[in-house]
Amino acid sequence: MTNVTNTIETGATAEGSAEGKLPLGALIALVVGSMIGGGIFALPSQMAAAAAPGPLIIGWLITGIGMLALAFAFQALSRRRHEIDGGVYGYARAGFGNYIGFTSAWGYWLSAWIGNIGYLVLLFSTLGYFFPAFKSDQNLLVDGGANILVIIGSSVLIWVLHFLLLAGVREAAFINTVVTIAKVVPILTFIVLVGLAFNAGVFSQDFWGETTLFEGETLGGAFDQVKNMMLITVWVFIGIEGASVYSSRAKKRSDVGKATVIGFVGVLALLVAVNLFSFAVMQRPEIAALEDPSMAGVLAHVVGPWGAAFVAIGLIVSLLGAILAWVLLCAEIFREPSNEAILPTWVGRLNSKGTPSGALWLTTIAMQILLIWTIFNGSGYTALIILASSLILLPYFWSALFQLINAIKGQGYEGGKGRASDILIGVIATVYGLWLVYAGGLGYLLIAAIFYLVGTPLYIWARKEAKAKVFSTVDLIVMIIVVLASIAGIILLAMGVITV
Repeated sequence: MTNVTNTIETGATAEGSAEGKLPLGALIALVVGSMIGGGIFALPSQMAAAAAPGPLIIGWLITGIGMLALAFAFQALSRRRHEIDGGVYGYARAGFGNYIGFTSAWGYWLSAWIGNIGYLVLLFSTLGYFFPAFKSDQNLLVDGGANILVIIGSSVLIWVLHFLLLAGVREAAFINTVVTIAKVVPILTFIVLVGLAFNAGVFSQDFWGETTLFEGETLGGAFDQVKNMMLITVWVFIGIEGASVYSSRAKKRSDVGKATVIGFVGVLALLVAVNLFSFAVMQRPEIAALEDPSMAGVLAHVVGPWGAAFVAIGLIVSLLGAILAWVLLCAEIFREPSNEAILPTWVGRLNSKGTPSGALWLTTIAMQILLIWTIFNGSGYTALIILASSLILLPYFWSALFQLINAIKGQGYEGGKGRASDILIGVIATVYGLWLVYAGGLGYLLIAAIFYLVGTPLYIWARKEAKAKVFSTVDLIVMIIVVLASIAGIILLAMGVITV
């Protein structure tokens, strides 16, 4: 791995003072802050459209066990392979080679900033609750097109965050900690108020989703309902790896694993409570018909109109914090690949405040372009988060599989202590990762391959810049698979069989 001296040579004159300064609380806030964005506020209606209470409970059990195993996998890797930095990128590269490491970093980066555009769409939709000028039917540039104030507001916010992060990662991490605390308060308030109104009769009615949701539409069997909710659960848990991405900046290496598990357990409890309590105060078809943020509609049903306004304010704070957390991760995930000749040097070069400025500029420009494209093409929050979720599936799978292989080999296990339990964790996390890829569907894998291919010139650039071998035999095989999958994806997109 690149040491501090080498890092300073890439442009970070203050890096020695910037690294190793994030305490446990800040790492937990990064995990919680990146996991809690807009997803939990839209969760009731999204889940009600996918599954009834019975299948939801089964799905949450699967998700809880699978994601907990994934959290433990990240914890085990941070403890056993503490020399590996960069989170999902570092584990994929260490286990499966340079090119898969690149696809993991590239896919994670894409997922992060595409998800942020989804957050921006939801943010300004929520602001329309207080300021009607931000509603989609106001100030349209073209019929059915973009609201000019939304374009201006989103763009201003993107660039404000850009320059805030240029001022330093530690400063931004502190702000994220404060915002994370602020956005958990309305969620806890929702849980308490809706929990007090819990009605067992309402909760048990149509427990398995046997009645129609809308006219002529059914949810299908329990298995289909569980499968349909999986990508939604992936989205609300994305960020579980946040502490591992910042492993090189942690004050204590042991804090990385602690932050991952503590953050996950806390967020899981909030998600399950919000989801299931909602089904105890309103009928499933009513919840599914609510506009986002559907938590507002549920709370308004319980306490009156002020509940909707309260949730809307909480969502605005939450989204602002989540966007900040994810821009942070966008910049940080490219830092190690740049140091290790997987991405060009300029991408990970640090400024005097220790911020990967090249990655930050690349992220901000990409967000600005997609924001304009999204608004003019009418892409909504749900479409964007499903695309973002699909791009994170393989990085999660590679990390889980690497943890399993590492435990089997026994690397980092003195005397074999803890190895058997880590093998079990690796098996569960890997099987869950495969399940997520299956639930995502072949179409999204092909779309992911297209994105990998588009980014591959940067990988080639980096290898040539370092005068290193571009493709090993394994890398070349993976590259050929990516090319073939991309061709298939492009053909199916042209035919309208799959869509972005």
